[in-house]
Amino acid sequence: MRAYDTVLFDLDGTILDTNELIIASFLHALKGTVDEGFNREHIIPSMGAPLEDQMRRFSGLEKVDHLIEAYREVNLRLHDEYVKLFDQVEDVLAILHRENIKLGVVTTKMRLTTDKGLAFTDIAKYMDVVITIDDVENAKPHPEPVLKAIEALGADPARTIMVGDSTMDIESGVQAGVTTVGVAWSLKGGQVLRDVGAHYVIQTMNELVDIVGLERR
Repeated sequence: MRAYDTVLFDLDGTILDTNELIIASFLHALKGTVDEGFNREHIIPSMGAPLEDQMRRFSGLEKVDHLIEAYREVNLRLHDEYVKLFDQVEDVLAILHRENIKLGVVTTKMRLTTDKGLAFTDIAKYMDVVITIDDVENAKPHPEPVLKAIEALGADPARTIMVGDSTMDIESGVQAGVTTVGVAWSLKGGQVLRDVGAHYVIQTMNELVDIVGLERR
């Protein structure tokens, strides 16, 4: 018997490989604002947080609209060149969808770029709900985004999984009362996700099929 009937996914760094696009976008937008030594290692720990929060943290500025605009310009311009699915994502989504598992995305991205990524990689067709930062008052790690997806799907938190690559994904899921699954391909590393309460850390997306309680074909 399947253990879960709903699976929610973070987007960037979890099912979409947008890591290098995000890093390039930050470096471009912050050039001339941060120290010359600012690099990817400064960016990685906060990936997954709302863009505005990250820009304030990196720049030390309160008003960051101009930095966000610069980030989004390069992010949209280079999107199709960089973005791709992580290994096994398409196959696993197809299996879960075929077995009538409810699927959704819960992300701190805005609606425009979320929809663009889902359409470009042709996985929008699998998603029963998509919750972006535009849809909530409180972004992850607050539980609101996960709870809003659960409500939209009529799902049971006890039979729901939240899959993510950041501490914010895991913390949001834990507070929402769902089972949390971290992905070992996170740039932050699997141990960081275990430390904040991930119930599982998977090495490959195929392992999610086993956790849900389905047999691999």
